[in-house]
Amino acid sequence: MPRNAVIVDDHAEFRALAAELVSAAGLGVAALCPDGRTALEAIAAVRPQVVLLDIQLPDVSGLDLIPQIMSLSEGVCIVLVSTRDAADYGRRVADSGAAGFIPKAELSVATLTEAIGRP
Repeated sequence: MPRNAVIVDDHAEFRALAAELVSAAGLGVAALCPDGRTALEAIAAVRPQVVLLDIQLPDVSGLDLIPQIMSLSEGVCIVLVSTRDAADYGRRVADSGAAGFIPKAELSVATLTEAIGRP
């Protein structure tokens, strides 16, 4: 079964770009979500293998969603993205349980595949 992804970001343009990169990395795009509530609904429905998760969402911090996402989709690989650097969040990114962090300006097929461990 091919791996699929849910993309969670409040900016439509970034969701569209991320969807192109996710597809180019060989993953299916199962859902595009603008906020945490929609993301949790989509993740519960599709059980993705990968979640590309913005930290700064309009309704909740992406960091706070991680435990809920992990409980909804066993073995999910969560990759955090943000316009800010990981250092701006202190230890929260490192301690979050996410597989990786990619600054939005650096998101590419190469950085995405490295973060999810896919050649």
